Amino acid sequence: MDIINREISWLSFNHSVLQEAADPGVPMVERLRFLGIFSNNLDEFFKVRVASMRRLSELNVDTTKLTIDDPKNVLSQIQKTVIRLQKEFDTIYAEILKELEKEGIFSINETQLDESQKAYVHDFYQEMVVPELTPIMLNQVKYFPELKDKSIYLAVKLFSSKQKNIEYALIELPRKTLPRFITLPPKEGKKFIIILDDVIRSELPNLFRNFTYDQFEAYTIKITRDAELDIDNDLTKSFLEKISKGVKGRKKGQPVRYVYDKSMPEDLQNYLNTKLRITRKDNVIPGGRYHNFKDYMEYPNLGSGKLEYKKFAPLNHPAFGTSSSIINNLRKKDTLLYYPYHGFTQFINLIREAAIDPEVTFLGITLYRVAWISKVVSALINASLNGKEVMVIIELQARFDEESNIHWSRKLEEAGAKVLFGIPGLKIHCKLFLIGRNGNDGKNQYTACISTGNFHEGTAKVYSDVTLFTGNKKITREVRQVFNFMEYPYKPVNFKHLLVSPNFMRTRLLNLIDNEIINAQQGLEAYIILKINNLVDRKMIMRLYAASQAGVRITLLVRGICSLKPGVAGLSENIKAVRIVGRFLEHSRIFIFCNQGKEKYYISSADWMPRNLDHRVEVACPIYDPDIQKELKDMIDLSLKDNVKARIINENQNNPYIRNDKPDLNYQMEMYKVLKKRPDTAILGTKTSRK
Repeated sequence: MDIINREISWLSFNHSVLQEAADPGVPMVERLRFLGIFSNNLDEFFKVRVASMRRLSELNVDTTKLTIDDPKNVLSQIQKTVIRLQKEFDTIYAEILKELEKEGIFSINETQLDESQKAYVHDFYQEMVVPELTPIMLNQVKYFPELKDKSIYLAVKLFSSKQKNIEYALIELPRKTLPRFITLPPKEGKKFIIILDDVIRSELPNLFRNFTYDQFEAYTIKITRDAELDIDNDLTKSFLEKISKGVKGRKKGQPVRYVYDKSMPEDLQNYLNTKLRITRKDNVIPGGRYHNFKDYMEYPNLGSGKLEYKKFAPLNHPAFGTSSSIINNLRKKDTLLYYPYHGFTQFINLIREAAIDPEVTFLGITLYRVAWISKVVSALINASLNGKEVMVIIELQARFDEESNIHWSRKLEEAGAKVLFGIPGLKIHCKLFLIGRNGNDGKNQYTACISTGNFHEGTAKVYSDVTLFTGNKKITREVRQVFNFMEYPYKPVNFKHLLVSPNFMRTRLLNLIDNEIINAQQGLEAYIILKINNLVDRKMIMRLYAASQAGVRITLLVRGICSLKPGVAGLSENIKAVRIVGRFLEHSRIFIFCNQGKEKYYISSADWMPRNLDHRVEVACPIYDPDIQKELKDMIDLSLKDNVKARIINENQNNPYIRNDKPDLNYQMEMYKVLKKRPDTAILGTKTSRK
């Protein structure tokens, strides 16, 4: 097989996240948080990808006639890989807890409490926990309760040392109202944390005091459900209503994974398997004492600052200074911001300026994911209230962000903004912002912003993205055309500079690869550099293989899924693939083509996947400014020197680190230093430039 299965490749990516948790060079509390990220990633993987594979496996179609792997075989591989990673996870977790104890921080359970701690836990339980608990006595209910997605449950076995009868109960942990981690009073210089699950375990005799049982055991279970939205076809309902209904129905989707405490006694396990209708087809994962490790993304630091990443101040670009108009500055010269190194506040300040500028007539933006408390949307609302024409293309089907997007779409409509929900059958995934302003000639002058990442102040702090700001008419005119296309999708449109999917991007990218193939065949220098999140599309991979065989040197920086097999003799020996996983999530997409020494540069919102190239509105924007071209090339060159966080992507999918005898270079940390040294760069929030 010349292509790696995308699900197996994704598990390889998540394994690299687990490697960060295992890395002793990562601060200890951050290592626990990486366990949380790993767990959260896995949850979403099961909700979406495993759920899709389950659906395919139940169709009983002949997959030999399709360009996909046998779903049943893939599910079997997933099962084996996840169980192996779970064992590794448990080992890493135990090691981190031991290391934290050396720092005087102890994670203890209910059996390790001393008398004073028991008293504290009891008081906390009585005051905070009891009002939130509603145990279900399973022997007394007619129907077994439907377990909620994202919730954690304690399956409780109640029995007596003097009687033979046994009873079972179910307790949902009140995670929406209580913290998962409870800090106990320090003692003799030591600090203690107990998890909410164990607070409840410690008080089971109290909770069930009305019964005659004297023995209580509690084991954690968790169900992960299919997250695919079931969209209502009722023509009398608006798209907004259909998505709202679909989001509510998601909570009752089909189970795709059942995780349980592997120390659970056989009688309770059999009882639950029967009631939950667990079969061998289901993804049953034996786990540890605790589930929903995504909560560990918020694990508190009770120790010194060395247990967390050192915080750095976001940088301010001179074009966004407070002494002159940002819009005027951006029209003079193209500008590129690098998140999270540059502060996202600068983008918000641009919207705020446009909202009150008397010459601004139009603001257009595409929103895929926004923060629940969004300063971006607040600034757009202010612009609309100030009489500007505000057009917001908001994607209601951004998975797991539907509720937030529905909330803000209503707020924007109330403020008078024109809110559009995209094009039927196509997700709007491009990241565009456009300002129209009265020019001296009486026509609109446009300033455009094209980004590789969402306009989201939360993710901009942890996702590595680039955002271009330009007044170049070649680009701004076509950005305006993209907005026209999204508003009137049936009008013909053509693009000379932007690569826009679903109609133009794939063909143009293939032409750029073919150009390199022709140059290589003529003995000219030929190379391609791709920095991307996911490389899955078979046609694009096959063309990259052809380029490699023609002698084109190809360098891939793929953060996530890489279905291409690099370095295979006769197939891809001229392709090198690297993955960087570190403090920040590498999210920018950058494409560089040699083009006989006249390099062509693009930044994009699109990965090379069928969904991005054929079923979404995506944009790849050319970079014409030679200074920014050099910046991007320097950034890529720097990332390829990483010998701390970079891994080799290979056919074995085992993420070996790149190690050499050169001084350690962590690309992400070095990138901040490089940007900080640039002339006129200031620390955001201060008045003086760095000297």
